Amino acid sequence: MSRFYSGRLSNTPPVVKNLIIINVVMWLGSLFFRQALHFNLNNLLGMFYFQSPYFGPWQIVTHMFMHGGLTHIFFNMWALWIFGKTLESVWGSKRFLIYYLATGLGAAFFMELVNYIQYAPDIAAVKAAYSVDRINRSLLNEILQPGNQFYNIGKELIRPTVGASGAVYGVLLAFGVLFPNTPLFIIPIPFPIKAKWLVIGFGALELYLGVTRSGDNIAHFAHLGGMIFGFILIKYWNRFTRNFY
Repeated sequence: MSRFYSGRLSNTPPVVKNLIIINVVMWLGSLFFRQALHFNLNNLLGMFYFQSPYFGPWQIVTHMFMHGGLTHIFFNMWALWIFGKTLESVWGSKRFLIYYLATGLGAAFFMELVNYIQYAPDIAAVKAAYSVDRINRSLLNEILQPGNQFYNIGKELIRPTVGASGAVYGVLLAFGVLFPNTPLFIIPIPFPIKAKWLVIGFGALELYLGVTRSGDNIAHFAHLGGMIFGFILIKYWNRFTRNFY
């Protein structure tokens, strides 16, 4: 029998609670590194575009546990707590953890794919102009000199993606699929909105912002990717698992 958890943090199911703890610890650790050691941990554990010389394979996972400012981590963890505890109580801890990590990785894959479509022609032009097979850090420093014709693509190669937002949007999608008619109050909207319409609205908004607001330092396509992979995974489980939900 599924157990539903109350609003108290002490009754938060284990995976959601531990994910929140890990994210908060990593954020506090990044503050310590930045202020005490003058090292930006996001540049090591955040996810760079895979053709950037700063990219490392581990970043595909570690970027999900890194955040920027206080507002960024607060709203991600708040949403994870609000929606995740219900999902974990229904699915169980193992399935919820699999879902959370899968949507986070799916978001990363989708983000890298969109970046490849967007950046590949410019990177090919850089390689041709400098007669190189890959862009290393020395070449990147040269590209980043003011006035260089490839300055804009150079800026993109030194911009890491951080945050649990892709997985959190996957959690939001799952809540909307499992509990579509649950009324939710979202500030500043003065009336309740059914979960299914909220999910559709967020998905449409992320698509619109991803297409129209490039350069705003928000990974809109990662959010959208988390929702897409979450939907695919839920449909797969629902098809092959009896009484999935």
